[in-house]
Amino acid sequence: MEGSDSWILRLVACFLFLLVQSTCAQEGFVSLACCADSNFIDQNISWSPDDSWFPDKTGCQNETKAAVNNDQGYNKTRRCYNLTTVKDQDYLVRGTFLYGDLLSTNPNNSFNVLGIFRATEDHIDFCLEKDIGNPYISKVELRPLKISEYLQESSSTVLKLVSRVDVGGTGAIRYPHDESDRIWQPSTNSTATITSSFSVNVTNYTATNVNAPLRVLQTALDDSERLEFHEDLDKVDSGYRVFLYFLELNENVKPGQRMFDIYINNLRIMRTFDILANGSNYREVVWDFMANGSLNLTLSKASGSAFGPICNAYEILQRITWVQETNQKDVEVISKARNELLVYNQANKLLDTWSGDPCVPHTWLGLFCETYNGSIIITDVNLSSSKLQGLIPPSMTELANIITLNLSNNHFNGTIPEFHPYSMLTSVDISNNELVGQIPESLTSLPYLKFLFFGCNSQLDKGHSCKSSTLNTDGGKCDTGKNISAILIGTVACGSFLLTVVVGIILVCAFRRKTRPQGRFDGKRRQMVENVVIFLPSKDDMSIKSISIEPFTLEYIETITKKYKTLIGEGGFGSVYRGTILDGQEVAVKVRSAMSTQGTREFENELNLLSEIRHENLVPLLGYCSEKDQQILVYPFMSNGSLQDRLYGEPAKRKFLDWPTRLSIALGAARGLTYLHTFPGRNIIHRDVKSSNILLDHSMCAKVADFGFSKYAPQEGDSNASLEVRGTAGYLDPEYYTTQQLSAKSDVFSFGVVLLEIVSGREPLNIQRPQNEWSLVEWAKSYFRESRIDEIVDPGIKGGYHAEAMWRVMEVALSCIESYAAYRPCMIDIIRELEDALIIESNASEYMKSIDSLTTSNSNRFSLILDKRILIPPISTPTETSPIMTQALSPPQPR
Repeated sequence: MEGSDSWILRLVACFLFLLVQSTCAQEGFVSLACCADSNFIDQNISWSPDDSWFPDKTGCQNETKAAVNNDQGYNKTRRCYNLTTVKDQDYLVRGTFLYGDLLSTNPNNSFNVLGIFRATEDHIDFCLEKDIGNPYISKVELRPLKISEYLQESSSTVLKLVSRVDVGGTGAIRYPHDESDRIWQPSTNSTATITSSFSVNVTNYTATNVNAPLRVLQTALDDSERLEFHEDLDKVDSGYRVFLYFLELNENVKPGQRMFDIYINNLRIMRTFDILANGSNYREVVWDFMANGSLNLTLSKASGSAFGPICNAYEILQRITWVQETNQKDVEVISKARNELLVYNQANKLLDTWSGDPCVPHTWLGLFCETYNGSIIITDVNLSSSKLQGLIPPSMTELANIITLNLSNNHFNGTIPEFHPYSMLTSVDISNNELVGQIPESLTSLPYLKFLFFGCNSQLDKGHSCKSSTLNTDGGKCDTGKNISAILIGTVACGSFLLTVVVGIILVCAFRRKTRPQGRFDGKRRQMVENVVIFLPSKDDMSIKSISIEPFTLEYIETITKKYKTLIGEGGFGSVYRGTILDGQEVAVKVRSAMSTQGTREFENELNLLSEIRHENLVPLLGYCSEKDQQILVYPFMSNGSLQDRLYGEPAKRKFLDWPTRLSIALGAARGLTYLHTFPGRNIIHRDVKSSNILLDHSMCAKVADFGFSKYAPQEGDSNASLEVRGTAGYLDPEYYTTQQLSAKSDVFSFGVVLLEIVSGREPLNIQRPQNEWSLVEWAKSYFRESRIDEIVDPGIKGGYHAEAMWRVMEVALSCIESYAAYRPCMIDIIRELEDALIIESNASEYMKSIDSLTTSNSNRFSLILDKRILIPPISTPTETSPIMTQALSPPQPR
């Protein structure tokens, strides 16, 4: 009996030893079985439920595919697991999915199965996001890596696993044979003979310099002549890193007897490679390369070698740039505000989506973010009409960088929290709530605050609301409170049409002319008519405005620019300097260069045109100087630069533009061009529409600029209907170039290219890209034909747009770049489509409700859009490329 008890005690002790050893070996492992009810052990790994993240299991579903190992999943729009990490430690992160969507980790990297990253903080957000259909996740795994060779660059790169192959293996190998729990799969893409397994001599190498597990190295493939392996890759140019592992298993092979060449996609990277050359029977090869579509790895027997090539294992990983995370202070503050809101709003649908990084890869609903000084910051909070209740979270006032705060049309009660004096807020809207007490002076005295709306709070004391003479308020009245979104949508829907009709009637009546105006210069190139009075609409009403183009002296120009002190740009006309005129207005002063290809004709042309046209979406001309052979034009300073700068210009000038802002810019530019194309008496064609000629003022309002090449549209009987071709490569209408017949549809083609830039964030021509991507137009067409517009969209705005709105814009863009002008829309038709897209984008939630009401309970939100894709007409392509395009697309000469 005692012997039996002793045996049992020894067995228990052995079990406990193994359990402790396993637990210690798994130190740092995070192994989550989503929706599991309790801890369990599977495949030698201790798994835990995820109820500490998501205790509510109402979204869990058991699927047939998930019947084994407690594989279950969430049916949610967005769920994030905040996992603890050690800063500067390398980690492997893995998600197991039943089907559907991709796995994404903070900040902006998508993995199908697995990725390797270096922790930059003490946590990482592992997020599951809904795209089309219902996403499910079964397991989440985080593993610290003991291998440092993976991430050689530092924390700026993430590696996405393409393939990890145990070349001679017959089954999957993972923990405990691999301490980091990498999963090695047997080879399925080579038919070479499996070399017999040997009892490996481990005296010549140790675990410190071997990065593949021993179980993987104990088998290999060899061949008398060559080994070939093929892997499918993404069909875009990308960087990859390959790890090759070699262990000589045949003890009879001597140095110099097994030599082979190593090729990647037919490029030889190693010549006469000899595993035994360094005195060890183990070697690794790490190689970085660029590839597109596929990888062919070839090991070929070298001349004079007695044995053919051998390979034990390899790994292929795709290099992905790790995009900057949101400012940590902003993350902490908005997370704290979320927790404060959840106290009173546990079931709120908007807050249910607030998880992970607030700005990347996609912004939380109601937040807007921008890149500033190399950091991503939260700039706007709009929680209007979000069915929120309880107290306004005090933490919301701690966001140091927000410009606007809109909490209107909710059920907030209690007092208004105190605001910090360092706040950058310019607009606060807390109207239509149930707030009580006084408006704190800390709010009304904010240094930058211009607008404060607090109407429809019946128990709110308005004592401090009017102390500042510069503060615009609604006075606390309900009847004057405005629904901003309704005004926006109404204005977008009706404003352009009414504006066009009224302006047309007034201008035709006031300026009915039979011929176009004559030039306004005498022989000395002085302006003869300084003030031209025309009728133009204002935001308030239709009134008489005066276009004053003021002549400036050269001395005055030198004074306002401080003798050309601040250079802000260079163009075909010349240099552009920043200045300030006497009334304090900042201006941009464009000075014609003596080397400029644009001369007096362009100077006079711009001055003539801008002396008779003015529109809120055209850059106005304030003044000019023509003195001592100097030709200078003065414009208002556009503080946000050009659209090109913001999309892909110099790093210092770039600024993240979210989708609604891009859509608003496109609509503004379209309105400016429509004004030109419908100008009474003689329509005007811009001839050089491009993103660098669309400027953005302080409020991001788009204004079309640079009219040096503009022309009145040819009319019947004109002797010079054939004009010298002008424009910029990448934007140039192929039909215009071929026929030299100018029409407004040439501007339409160029505007279509601009729309593609806005959607994709890409330049129109870039010969540094793969050849099939040199031309933005042709590249975009290829994806559009296959209804894959998500691959055209700028990664920076993915997930931040309404799909129907994006489809409308893409359809407009593709119709604009039709090869033949007859198939292109007019600008006024383009405006209507962009207005519809903006209405959909601005009122997305209401729009989705209307769609849901039309579809069955089993339909998903994208069903109408998928039906729409079937109806897309075929896209015609040019029969030949114009000489200008051919020249622009020619590959660079070898160096």
